[in-house]
Amino acid sequence: MENNNKSSLLVGPDDKIGMGEAGFLGLQHVLAMDIYVPPIILAGMMAMGLGDQMGLLQSTFLAAGIGTILQTFVFMKMPVSQGPSFVPLGAAAGVVLASGGLKGNGMGTLIGALLVGSLILVILGVTGVFQKIINRLVPALVGGTIITCVGLSLIPTALNSNIFNAPGKIDNNIILASVTALTLLVSVGISLKFPSVRRFFRTSSIILALGVGTIVSTMMGMFDWKAVSDAAWFGLPQRTIFHWGINFSPSAIITFIIIYAVITTETTGTWFAMGAVTNHEITDKQWNHGIIGEGLSCLVAALLGTTPVTGYSTNAGVISITGVASKRVFLFAGIWFSILGFFSKLSVFLAAIPAPVIGGVFAIITVTIMLNGLNVIRGLETTDRDLYIIGIPIILTLALVLLPANVTKNAPQILQYLLGSPIAMAAIAAIILNLVMPKTKKANVKAI
Repeated sequence: MENNNKSSLLVGPDDKIGMGEAGFLGLQHVLAMDIYVPPIILAGMMAMGLGDQMGLLQSTFLAAGIGTILQTFVFMKMPVSQGPSFVPLGAAAGVVLASGGLKGNGMGTLIGALLVGSLILVILGVTGVFQKIINRLVPALVGGTIITCVGLSLIPTALNSNIFNAPGKIDNNIILASVTALTLLVSVGISLKFPSVRRFFRTSSIILALGVGTIVSTMMGMFDWKAVSDAAWFGLPQRTIFHWGINFSPSAIITFIIIYAVITTETTGTWFAMGAVTNHEITDKQWNHGIIGEGLSCLVAALLGTTPVTGYSTNAGVISITGVASKRVFLFAGIWFSILGFFSKLSVFLAAIPAPVIGGVFAIITVTIMLNGLNVIRGLETTDRDLYIIGIPIILTLALVLLPANVTKNAPQILQYLLGSPIAMAAIAAIILNLVMPKTKKANVKAI
């Protein structure tokens, strides 16, 4: 699925880049990915103590690091970063609490279900089934629609969870997010205006924005430096499969097979988004290898005692803004994540960055993802049927984002997983509409 953005990349996936610069830009990806949020939420849902919470956080960082390196250099061989999905959190907490909690077989039962689900993903790739499913069900029109819905679904999260509903006074949150976003825009503006410094300001725009946001949040008294100073410098992940054990429950396994199906649908959208921003058409071999890498990433996460780490859509937006798609940068992102799995104080520092700082950058990142999806669609000749294939999933995405929480909570369990994942529902809708809507002759009109 090609697009016309080749000139927007300063550094392509296979282009050489200095080790020092790659390390710096890899850290930028890490800072832009708030991967500490899902484990913190899950820890709260399961009433974990400080030791268990830090163990879960460390395991998540380490799993993300290993998964990122595996996907980027061994399996998919694209700049792909792994991070914890929000989709399994409710189910994970439910399985643990229903199986005796943390003091019983709860975590062991969760790990058993995660292991089975991850192995199924590996089998889909090894047998070549996954690529056949993608080729049959996800043509360019559907892929572009899914990318658009990925970005669209994340915008409310960036604004509500990270700014409007984040801890602290709302006016302070808005000010902090605005300062961070403005710094990002000024950096990009300088890179466009002054060619001599273009590379530095564009490639470093996100880390500059986060740095300014952190300084301003400190001046506003919103950064918790005490938590950072109290944290230990180093520590080995203690809450792995060796601590929790393993237990197989048929009901938990069935639950997580469904969860993995939803997650895989989301990941497919992320891969399409990455293909769009890097001007790369994903091959059949890459689809199969990618799902093998996804399964093994999730397998590593389960062994380390944390929830699945999957393809993170945030990185497509980061590449759009910085213009750097080097796989070497993603190698260093994986290394940074792995370091965070052992460097306790640094992981606590990242977790202490106020949500509005992340939100100011995240809001812009999500828009770039959405626009890349629209750019894919724009290059296609469409008919009247195609407008519905594009439009209905967009409506559905917004509907699920705005759906009152009590409606989701009162729905059957399987529906809760789907209603809680606008990306998955939008993807399913686009696929079904593409299959059932009658095909007509092309009208020489371009979409969007």
